Amino acid sequence: MSPKTISQNSEKRLTGVHASIKKDGSTFFRASITYQGKHIALGNYKSEFVAHKAYLEARKILDNNDITLSDYSHVLVLSFSKYVSLINFRDNKFYISTPIILKKGYFLYYLSNRDVYTFDIDDLFYYSSHTIQKRGSHLFVADYGSQISIMTRYGIPPYAVAGRDYIFINGDSTDLRYANIQIINRYRGVRLFTEKGFQKYKVIIHVKSNFVVGVYDSEIEAAIAYNKAADLLIKQGITKKFEPNYIEDLRPMDYADIYTRIKISPKIINWKG
Repeated sequence: MSPKTISQNSEKRLTGVHASIKKDGSTFFRASITYQGKHIALGNYKSEFVAHKAYLEARKILDNNDITLSDYSHVLVLSFSKYVSLINFRDNKFYISTPIILKKGYFLYYLSNRDVYTFDIDDLFYYSSHTIQKRGSHLFVADYGSQISIMTRYGIPPYAVAGRDYIFINGDSTDLRYANIQIINRYRGVRLFTEKGFQKYKVIIHVKSNFVVGVYDSEIEAAIAYNKAADLLIKQGITKKFEPNYIEDLRPMDYADIYTRIKISPKIINWKG
């Protein structure tokens, strides 16, 4: 049974507050506000007084254009996320439940006043319904019960390392617009480098320590060389689970041709453990 709202006729409540009952029979208080025809939930609170305080804070934000994000304080009842949403709604006339401020052609996502990320407007629908979380430097969202790195939206695999496998063109790692992200190494175990002015691809596979599989002229050859090295190691008794590289838009017969002719380091072929 879902929580029940206590009838307002039974007891006069403070403005913006509705009392509800939890499954265990205890009472809590919902705060909400209506602005420009939009009913906005402000959160659930243990006391009627605190819920009403949340309403008053929201009223002050929506009625005062001089209030900015820099005015936010942890002594406020409203969460920072809700504070951002209210300011965006007041200024842009568009309510978003996640902490987003709309700009012309892009938007800002606020984890805090000091932790702000820039996204293309094309990503607005996704991030208006997915809350970004952060652990260390890892940004992720919860999707279908799993934690999904937001970098996968750019084709960057979870094992990729910034500065090695991809770079931020303007040097700003908080600018997550597509034009600012350049992928250098798309495949597992593949490292791009320059030799005598030519781009080459070194393949490294890890078994207790790193082993060089070989150096190749193309990224596709390097990716397939990694797969072949992994297959050879498994055949020789290595129990480690190697994640293969998946190469899109390559016909099976072309993959098989490269796989057959690609050369692998003798250390891998003659692996002794």
